[in-house]
Amino acid sequence: MEGIDDNGRYEGDLDPWLSSFWVTLKKMHPSIFTCDTQLFDPNMKVLDYPKFQIIYHDVEKAPSYVSRNIDLNLMEIESVRTMTPGKFPHHDCRRQCFVNMAKNVRLTNEDGDRDVRLFEFNILSSDTEYEVGDVLEILPCQNPAAVNAFLQRCNLDPESYISVQLADTAKSLPVSKLNISCKPIKLRTFVELTMDIASASPRRYFFEVMSFFATAEHEKERLQYFASPEGRDDLYQYNQKERRTVLEVLEDFPSVQMPFEWFVQLVPPLKTRLFSISSSPLAHPDQIHLTVAVVAWTTPFKRKRHGLCSTWLAGLDPQKETRIPAWIQRGSLRRPSPSLPLILIGPGTGCAPFRAFVEERALQSTQGPVAPVIFFFGCRNQEKDFLYKDSWLSHCENSGVLSEEKGGGFFVAFSRDQLQKVYVQHKMREQSQRIWELLGEGGAVYIAGSATKMPADVMLALEEIITKEGGTPMESATRLIRQLEKIGVHGGVSGHKASRKETWWDLGEVMLLNLAWALALTRAYLSESE
Repeated sequence: MEGIDDNGRYEGDLDPWLSSFWVTLKKMHPSIFTCDTQLFDPNMKVLDYPKFQIIYHDVEKAPSYVSRNIDLNLMEIESVRTMTPGKFPHHDCRRQCFVNMAKNVRLTNEDGDRDVRLFEFNILSSDTEYEVGDVLEILPCQNPAAVNAFLQRCNLDPESYISVQLADTAKSLPVSKLNISCKPIKLRTFVELTMDIASASPRRYFFEVMSFFATAEHEKERLQYFASPEGRDDLYQYNQKERRTVLEVLEDFPSVQMPFEWFVQLVPPLKTRLFSISSSPLAHPDQIHLTVAVVAWTTPFKRKRHGLCSTWLAGLDPQKETRIPAWIQRGSLRRPSPSLPLILIGPGTGCAPFRAFVEERALQSTQGPVAPVIFFFGCRNQEKDFLYKDSWLSHCENSGVLSEEKGGGFFVAFSRDQLQKVYVQHKMREQSQRIWELLGEGGAVYIAGSATKMPADVMLALEEIITKEGGTPMESATRLIRQLEKIGVHGGVSGHKASRKETWWDLGEVMLLNLAWALALTRAYLSESE
């Protein structure tokens, strides 16, 4: 529903129908629908009660909690973030750890239009393990100035101690995995750890609730218009297109003074950001490396916007120890066996997990024979954003895992260094026979990169290679790829080969039938979405 709501396409039809639906339903079943809530009030004359209740505690009796999240342990951070029910589901599969930055290196040229960084972190928590293909989940730190501005704008006492619980009027509502902390926490800490006040945009209901607390008539009218079906398009232009934050919206409507309970309910939650780990634990014990594009863009009204997490990480000084709350979880890229031939396709920051793959395969090669690896990398310019250039080239020399003598290969597409753009799929077609040979040996294909047009173009190139080299109809190759993608996404075992009776299609070639279960197509988390 997030994407539907953000593009503002459906509410113009949904709103009048929904209003009529609730009114009709109430008339048909008056004994069931007895409460007067905003669901039955198309003119927004009645405001529902907030779902949460804030309990304020005596400061003298409050425990010695402090306001900065770096002073809390991981269990306390989890506890604070679950004080708001339903917003932060618990993940049993995650492994908690603290990390601190050891190195912050820009990989792209200073005069380039993209800022891609290598962040190296020391793992501070003991007994923390990970594998190549895993994902690091980071809780970003919000700008203290923005937090201060929000607290001041809302007339909140940052030093007060609070706890959050379901309001009596909402206890009948279904709330998944309810976990209310009974320990008081500083209000400032709660805002810092749970409420995204200066990055995410509020939803439409936020404007509707604001209208009830606006004392200036012109602000009330504007907010009511934004919350109405008629104002849907203008709200989209004002809010979502410009990515206005909660703090900016509040500053635009200074007469609004809402109770904190409503902010707890309506402010978007501060989300963790997920990144593919780009290091091998064999090559870098007690360290985790990330390859991150620092996100920045300009809105239609020429307002500069910056990604919360990537910008914060880029601004950290490795000389100053900052404990960063993090969690390690299993990624979609499964750790390959040393005997499994690899075809890696990762343009741009898509190379992040494959840096770890190649590092690990290089170390494994010193202990025994390993299968070949070919890697297709793409970037815009050789001089500006050739990420990890020296590392890749070193693995191509002296019998490295990407060298031809080891059966490997490294193929780079520089899309902007010539008049006609060249992408990874073009390099794949040039190496059609080599790809086919590795697939015939049971090789696995891993794809990581932008989720826009690149995966589709790579898929098409694979289909064409299978058709050309295997003498197979395009329709059969397409059907094969789609089936194999499902297997890879849902955790199919790379290298497993099906017999003829296990396959429901007839492709006519034994090699292609063997290939059917050897191809694993997966995705990776590359950089933050905001």
